[in-house]
Amino acid sequence: MREAVIPKSLAANPFLSRWIGFESEGIVRLSSGKVDIGQGISTALAQIAADELDVALSRIRVLPADTHSSPNEEVTSGSLSVQDSGLAIRHAAAHVRSLMLEAAARLLAISKDKLRVEDGIISGPDNRGLSYWELSSHVSLDCEARAGLAPKTSGERHIADFSAARLDIPGRVFGCHIFIQDIGLPDMQHGRILRPIQHRAKLTTVNDIAFQNACPHVLLVRNGSFLGVVAQSEHEAEEAIKKLASLTQWTAGMALPEMTGLSSWLKAQPHVSTIVEQRGIIGESGTRRITRSYTKPFIAHASIGPSTAIATWQNGRLEVISHSQGVFNLQRDLALVFGLPTESVRVTHAEGAGCYGHNGADDVALDAALLARAAGVPVRVQWSRADELTQAPFGAAMHIDLAAQLDKSGRIIAWEHDLYSNGHVARPGRSTNPALLAAFSLAPPAPRFEAGDPPLAAGGGAQRNSVPLYDIPNMMIRQHRVLPAPIRTSSLRSLGAYGNIFAIESFMDELAAEAGIDPLDFRLLHLLDERARSVLETVAEMARWGKTALPEGRGRGLAFARYKNTSGYCAVIAEVDMERKTRVTELWLAVDVGEAINPDGVINQIEGGAIQSVSWTLKEEVSFSRTALNCGSWSSYPILRFSEVPQVNVKLTNRPETPPLGAGECAQGPTAAAIANAVHAALGIRIRQTPITRDRIIQEMDAS
Repeated sequence: MREAVIPKSLAANPFLSRWIGFESEGIVRLSSGKVDIGQGISTALAQIAADELDVALSRIRVLPADTHSSPNEEVTSGSLSVQDSGLAIRHAAAHVRSLMLEAAARLLAISKDKLRVEDGIISGPDNRGLSYWELSSHVSLDCEARAGLAPKTSGERHIADFSAARLDIPGRVFGCHIFIQDIGLPDMQHGRILRPIQHRAKLTTVNDIAFQNACPHVLLVRNGSFLGVVAQSEHEAEEAIKKLASLTQWTAGMALPEMTGLSSWLKAQPHVSTIVEQRGIIGESGTRRITRSYTKPFIAHASIGPSTAIATWQNGRLEVISHSQGVFNLQRDLALVFGLPTESVRVTHAEGAGCYGHNGADDVALDAALLARAAGVPVRVQWSRADELTQAPFGAAMHIDLAAQLDKSGRIIAWEHDLYSNGHVARPGRSTNPALLAAFSLAPPAPRFEAGDPPLAAGGGAQRNSVPLYDIPNMMIRQHRVLPAPIRTSSLRSLGAYGNIFAIESFMDELAAEAGIDPLDFRLLHLLDERARSVLETVAEMARWGKTALPEGRGRGLAFARYKNTSGYCAVIAEVDMERKTRVTELWLAVDVGEAINPDGVINQIEGGAIQSVSWTLKEEVSFSRTALNCGSWSSYPILRFSEVPQVNVKLTNRPETPPLGAGECAQGPTAAAIANAVHAALGIRIRQTPITRDRIIQEMDAS
């Protein structure tokens, strides 16, 4: 028998019944601690289970993550769902199949090796058979997974590693898919929260008598600087909040930095410096030393559907419906705030608009819980558009200084990378203090939880992808974590990888120009990893790199990265048209994520990530004054429109014999750098700060 090691997620949640169960009418229940936020993992995980169990994909029912019944896989992040949950399910399903075969062999008095399984029916040579559902009363899954039981080989799979129609798409298309905003409970009322315009201002006075006279049927809830209302309808709650805003006063808030001097501000602040990577010796032996600086701004999650939660209190127990990406982490923080045992808090996941990071989903859950406790009935709280764009955590701004030394042949012999940034991770459930927004306003307030960065071995934060994958003998990578945090930051899709790859791959083009070498050849000159070389060569073939004549005002750029240096490989070529404004007309992406459980699903993720990166790179930037954020609407925080979406071409290298690698975040960084390199190819202007706007291009033209 092939040996197999228990995957870490299954080892942490070893009871098979947490993962798999058999329901009536031929249905297989599948549970995961990961959540589907539109990335399609429910389909991929169902494919894995169906393949190992030998049942039809249509029999699998993937349940929402629930702290009372699902395996605890903490948070859905880092493109780890298939790597963690998928491998755990593969092993668990193989174990369940083996247990069922053992039971059937015993009951049918037939040797196990003579039995076969077809769509959940176990039968022998004489066609006597038993189904999984008949056997379920004879087999207890309340047992721990054991090592040594290997799943199927790649050649034995018939459902995983092949494209399958997304299980959730029909419901989305026909409007019957339930999102959290659609859920209603008996006797449910509606809440809204009033927060100050100025960052970190405190509530001083509220004219509650005037408010109650104006809104006699609305419950006013105040706790310290936390202020909210509960009403019978959403409209009534919205009108009440407008009235309440006119009857409150706040202290002055915390001063924000000068937006135009963000890079200088980041470098000037107190910071903690650490060495991320050091190899060789940085000296002055190169013939040329080139230095450049790159910057990315604060970026919002900008979820299309505003954050929403529903909370219910009953007999001292709290139940919350949330679209959090980490229901178990949220459960821990809610328990901290209310002083409850963790088991007295239940969080069930319901789908919302995908945000791919730490947006307001966790914060609004505490808002709803506080109002529901005061009202004594279920309360649904939905943030406004302005709340979503100004109150949720942001992706941190970054400033990156790069330096390289080239030898006489143009090869890089030394590389330095200094990055300045606030922390990128402030998710709930990771501290003895809660990380939820309302907790900082209660009486007494919880200590404000500031974002930090996990070590690179755990995925990193600001330093993610700061170490180039290239073969460079001498290297020094330093991270400078900026301590003052006037703007709240936390995880945004790809974390520091977007800024670091944008800088590194823009710099690689600049170094290639210094060396007089084609950008593709320059990268291949410095790459030993054959899979990295393969995606670069593939994307060059896809786009006919160097073989296509472009009209004036058009340009193409190239970029590459391996996400986290341990996950998916992605090479990108972008074509831009600069005739009237910066417009990305076409993208080519070559991707290697090892085993692709659902190749079509992987391609969807790559397309979505690339389009999101186009929006970040051309449009998105949090605007602010010294006293307030000024990005509370789509006009002040524009995102890419459908009419601006480029044609996206993806070629996937499926390697079913190798472990699956994360796909969801590997396109963001390379796409940004490819766009910047294409703009330079079209105009001869190098933009080293995102977003690449018309004003910045004109400014750079004037400077040159």
